[in-house]
Amino acid sequence: MTIRRVMPIVKSDAVQESREFYGLLGFEEAMDLGWIMTLVSPSAPAAQVSIVTRDETAPVTPDMSVEVDDVEAAYAAMRNSGAEIVHPLQDEEWGVRRFFVRDPSGRVVNVLSHL
Repeated sequence: MTIRRVMPIVKSDAVQESREFYGLLGFEEAMDLGWIMTLVSPSAPAAQVSIVTRDETAPVTPDMSVEVDDVEAAYAAMRNSGAEIVHPLQDEEWGVRRFFVRDPSGRVVNVLSHL
């Protein structure tokens, strides 16, 4: 399995202010679904940060995202290890297949692949 990117998720009610703040560091808006906005470095597109008010399609807001090339293999590995699956594997309307898993420190990780 190959990791394609790791992205922090900032939970915030100040989405526009956060966009302006990270814009000062050079980030530009790549996606805005209203409840989640992803900001990207134009010079290094894998450098990203997402600002989330709350996850609209899951019971919790994750702390970070890890994009992998094979989300099915990642899901199987986590499930077989006994890790707590917080949100089941599913396709999302914005073109990703994802699941949430809790890490040993209690953080929720959104593991995804693009469809």
